[in-house]
Amino acid sequence: MPRTSPPRKDKNRVPRAKRELPAAAPKEAERIAKVIARAGLGSRREIEEWITAGRVSVNGEVLASPAFTVTAEDEIRVDGEPLPERERTRLFLYHKPIGVVTTNRDPEGRTTLFELLPGHLPRLVSVGRLDINSEGLLLLTNDGGLARVLELPETGWLRRYRVRAKGTVDQAQLDALIKGIVVEGVEYGPIEAVLDRVQGANVWITVALREGKNREVRNVLGALGLQVNRLIRISYGPFQLGEIAEGGVEEVRTRILRDQIGNDIAAAAGADFNGPIVEREPEEEAPRRPLGLDKRKLPRAAEAADAKATVSKPARRERRSAEPEIDPERPPRVPLRKRMQDEERKVVKVGTVADRKGRAVKVERKLAPVAEEAVERRP
Repeated sequence: MPRTSPPRKDKNRVPRAKRELPAAAPKEAERIAKVIARAGLGSRREIEEWITAGRVSVNGEVLASPAFTVTAEDEIRVDGEPLPERERTRLFLYHKPIGVVTTNRDPEGRTTLFELLPGHLPRLVSVGRLDINSEGLLLLTNDGGLARVLELPETGWLRRYRVRAKGTVDQAQLDALIKGIVVEGVEYGPIEAVLDRVQGANVWITVALREGKNREVRNVLGALGLQVNRLIRISYGPFQLGEIAEGGVEEVRTRILRDQIGNDIAAAAGADFNGPIVEREPEEEAPRRPLGLDKRKLPRAAEAADAKATVSKPARRERRSAEPEIDPERPPRVPLRKRMQDEERKVVKVGTVADRKGRAVKVERKLAPVAEEAVERRP
């Protein structure tokens, strides 16, 4: 029988949140944004913006406010289209690269996460975000309700990061973060940080936290005089980055997902593990530009290649036919190096000149032989 050790009592462990998860909404009536998000069309925040913009209707009437509840008998439409059949709740692990924005559309033209995902995947939303300069594990799900619950600090899931930062710090300073810290008026909760090693001017630190506020790791370590130059999320709750390749995506099996999130989270999210899985055909993907590269800053060579591609083959043949042809009777031009290596030279002028001290110096001017002169002259 395997031995089990008693639970370790570590004063520097990040405490779990004591608040309870939000109760599941009654089955009879649910908020409209939650129902649409569960269908996988977007996050609750996005859907509330759609409702305000007049894109959502219930039973033929356009909604003006997201403060509206619906039942299973109501007909909901988004942009005039009915909601798709609800699929089984699914979760994917994605290894986000640097230079990718965690959003559906970016006004600055940067590469977005959802541009890189394979075309056969369902419509997904991210559980939280990683900024453009961060990399590592990102959870993706087709269930907006599950994404919302997993983002909440009340869920109490620990997020671990491997951090490389420029500067110096000792373990005592990192241990003090377990009590929380206030940076520029923002209060951050308990953080577990372990100094792993020193590498030149940089230090490697493992950071664990439960809140995950915007740029929390960078801001907190910056308050200790460290400049973060690499940040990798290696785990989110029970899910690990593991050996997933950069840009790779793996699905969590339904049985494992149900066991890992537990009954409380599943009930609060309204997850459905018995629904159908819709198989989609891979979409034809257009060539993508390099990660993090602005369309407006593409090299001129690429623009020239695009311009060349727009010219038809007959037009290029006609252009080449209009170029002047080489005269076949013209003798080939002898390279200069070959002419210079030829030892046969013709002396055409001999004379003497005086140097600065008045001494006579003999001067001979040599040219190539007559035959080579004829070769060099062009008709």
